[in-house]
Amino acid sequence: MPLPPLYNQSVEPRPICPNCRAFISKADRVCPYCEFQIGPALAPTLDATRTLASLMPQDGQLTVYILAVNGFLYLAMILFNQQNTIGGGSLDMNGITLFLFGAKESSYVFHGEWWRLVTAGFLHAGILHIGMNSWSLYNLGAQAEEAFGSGRMLVIYVVSSVVGFLASAIFSPSLSVGASAAIFGLVGAMIAFGIHQRGAFGNYIKSAYISTAVISLVMTGFIGQIDNYAHLGGLAGGFAIAYIVGHPSLSQPRQERYWNIAGLAAAAAVLFCFVIQLLATLKYLRS
Repeated sequence: MPLPPLYNQSVEPRPICPNCRAFISKADRVCPYCEFQIGPALAPTLDATRTLASLMPQDGQLTVYILAVNGFLYLAMILFNQQNTIGGGSLDMNGITLFLFGAKESSYVFHGEWWRLVTAGFLHAGILHIGMNSWSLYNLGAQAEEAFGSGRMLVIYVVSSVVGFLASAIFSPSLSVGASAAIFGLVGAMIAFGIHQRGAFGNYIKSAYISTAVISLVMTGFIGQIDNYAHLGGLAGGFAIAYIVGHPSLSQPRQERYWNIAGLAAAAAVLFCFVIQLLATLKYLRS
């Protein structure tokens, strides 16, 4: 039986605003909901807030950028490890390399090197370590970006990583590195997202990510040299910050520009911490 004419017609896909994710028409050059510049500007703008916000990666790109930063630092550590230290395999780091690049080391953190709480979250100890974390971040990051937008997600990512390594510094004296604290933070953030959504969809999201958190914590609990204090701290930090910041709303488009600026500030803070660590490393190597 042929379908009515309405259902035989193909529906042209509509583009989505990269800032507020509202449906717009292909002819729109400025989003009618949030006034975000979609196409080439028709005239120069003096809105500094909008200009700064536009520097933030569009949704779907931030996760790739974080993976690229982690990969670059890992390659730099491999080169340093092979040329300057003894111990560790060709793709695995020894303690000296981890320390000099900014691993969390509790005694140094609490004696002034606070920036290690930031830098540790972008370093990895071996090929299996970065491989597993990259796979987890690649899958989870896209979902978190879709839920929170790039600006909010980057703030959540950095803050939850810092909270995770702070918990690790308090309860564990050993060296610790890895993106897993921030990854658990994104899991906690998605639980908060499910609570905010409510209804059947919200309950599904909440239940799915609670299950993910429990299974992951149980599995890592049976693996040696896993910093579960960082995982628990990251999970709690990600849930708390995501519950507070909420998720994008079409009714408050200007707010999203401010969150993009906050994301840029978080990225600048990470860069600043690595610069401080580089200066500290040069000092250690000279002494």
